[in-house]
Amino acid sequence: MFQLSAVDVEGVATALADQTDYEHRWLIDPRTGEVAFWTSDTGIDGENPVEIDELDLIAIDPLPSYVWFQDMADFAEGISDREAGQRLSHALRGRGPFRRFKNELYEHDPELISAWHNLRDVRAQRRAVEWLRDQGLIEDTAEEEFSTDHPDPDLP
Repeated sequence: MFQLSAVDVEGVATALADQTDYEHRWLIDPRTGEVAFWTSDTGIDGENPVEIDELDLIAIDPLPSYVWFQDMADFAEGISDREAGQRLSHALRGRGPFRRFKNELYEHDPELISAWHNLRDVRAQRRAVEWLRDQGLIEDTAEEEFSTDHPDPDLP
């Protein structure tokens, strides 16, 4: 098991959020806690193809999109600017909600961008630490302490 400080929590968070359909995988080395990016063409070093099954690494599969969608819905509901919240909630309806939410935020409410990023990032990091615990890479107490120390930020 690792000390949480030895693991790239942001790298794990990025991997868990990666919803792209490309031929790649995010992996973590259970010996070092290092996060690696693998493709069938370039392996993990960017030059030498290697079969993923030949690597003694743990795959970090992305979380379902509804997890990340809920963050957007919570943000839209939680901000004090009701008009902006309604616009953001409306952007979440139908196909392409991630793109529409981002467009709405950046085009009409740029003053809320940093608050959105703070909420998104804190939640992603907590999920990463929870994932590390579920994989047996950190102690339960490390995850509990991290969650306590990283609550959702106050929304404007």
